[in-house]
Amino acid sequence: QVQLVESGGGLVQPGGSLRLSCATSGSIFSINDMGWYRQAPGKERELVASISSGGSTNYADSVKGRFTISRDNAKNTVHLQMNSLKSEDTSVYYCNARIGARQGPAILWRDYWGQGTQVTVSS
Repeated sequence: QVQLVESGGGLVQPGGSLRLSCATSGSIFSINDMGWYRQAPGKERELVASISSGGSTNYADSVKGRFTISRDNAKNTVHLQMNSLKSEDTSVYYCNARIGARQGPAILWRDYWGQGTQVTVSS
């Protein structure tokens, strides 16, 4: 079955950088939009950045100029380069993708989520 797995999270000091990666696997026909979300304790899950299959990007205002989302369509992966990290960026980060999965003769589209990776920004 289709699976998304995030990696690259960890502990970093304010002003530091991390690079998150999301790998996909399974019976994937195609992947449309991909994105990164985050959810901190006591807060709703929010969109951090998204990227279309054609490479168009969108960013939350809070991360513009600091984060960069990218994808490799040949590998079906998406990445989030996070620079100038702040304590406010501390959260669990989730990979999301709209994927067309093979089910017999049909292609069924839906959103898939990774398990999340913890990012902690602290001195």
